[in-house]
Amino acid sequence: MIKIDGDVAVEEKVVETTMSTPKEKEESTSEKKSTSTKKAKSTKQSRGRARAKLVREQEEKEVSLFKENICIVFVECETPGNIGFLARTMANFGLKNLVLINPPKLTNEAYYQATHGKYIVENAKIYPTLDDFYQSQRIDFKVASTGMAGGSYNLSRIPLRPEELGKSMNVSNKIAILFGREGNGLTNKEVEDCDICVSIPTDPTYPIMNISHAAAIIFYELFKNKHDFGVQGLDESTELEKEYLLKDMKELIGSLDIPEHKKRNGLKTFNNIISRAFITSREAHTFKGILRRLKNKIGEQ
Repeated sequence: MIKIDGDVAVEEKVVETTMSTPKEKEESTSEKKSTSTKKAKSTKQSRGRARAKLVREQEEKEVSLFKENICIVFVECETPGNIGFLARTMANFGLKNLVLINPPKLTNEAYYQATHGKYIVENAKIYPTLDDFYQSQRIDFKVASTGMAGGSYNLSRIPLRPEELGKSMNVSNKIAILFGREGNGLTNKEVEDCDICVSIPTDPTYPIMNISHAAAIIFYELFKNKHDFGVQGLDESTELEKEYLLKDMKELIGSLDIPEHKKRNGLKTFNNIISRAFITSREAHTFKGILRRLKNKIGEQ
C-alpha cells in the first residue's frame, strides 16, 4: 500500500495475519493425528513383517537341521524289502540319511518298496559294523529303539515313549536312531552303547511291531515337534562333554567305600538320568564344576 506523506510517497508494508477459526484448528489437529497414526501403523507393520521374516528363517533353519542331523541306522536287516519300507517312511517325514549296517544285497525289491523314497536307498551309507559307523561319523547322541522295554532290573532298557523323545530332543547336534534286526532287534551291548532307549507301548500279547510301523510313530513324534528345535541358549551338550561329566562321576563314585557292583549301577543310573534329561552344554559345565569340588572336598578329608 502507498501512503502519501507530504510530497513523498512512502510504501507501507502491511502484514496480514490469518486467524484460524475453531473449525479450521480442529481440522488441522485431525490431519496431524491422522498422519501420526499412519506413521505408527506403518512402523508397526514394518516391525511385524521383520518379525515374521525372522520366524520364517528360523523355521527354515530348523527344518534343515532336522533333515541334515538325524541318521536312521538299520542294523543287519534281513530282507531288502524292509529297507525300502523304512526309506519310504523316512521320506514321509523329511528324513534322508539312511545308514545300513551289514545289510543284505540291495535287490530291486528294496527300490520298489521305497517308491518315492527310492533316492534314500540310492544314497544310503553302508558299514560292516556299528563300530565302523561310530568311528567314521561324529555322532553326539544315540537312540536305541526296542520292543523289549526293561525296568529297574535292566537299567539300559529303561525306555522313553516316542512323544517324550519328540518333545525333549533337539537336532542341533548329530543324532543316530537305531533300529534292530527283524527277528531279534538290537543286542544288549548295542543298547548299552546308546544314550537312551525309546519304546512304543503295545499290547503284551503281540508287542513287536513291524519296523516301518514303529519307525512311522517315532518319526511322526520327532517331526511334529521340530518347531521346538534350535532354541537359543539351549544347545544340547555334546558327546565329549557328557564323556567328561561321566568320567568325573566315575572317579567320585570310585572313591566311595561301596561294593563294585553298586558303583557300576550307580554310574549307569547317573548316565541314564543325564541322557534322559537332554542337559544343555552350560548345564554340563556347571555340573562338572560341582563334581570336581566334591572330589576335592572328599580328597581333603
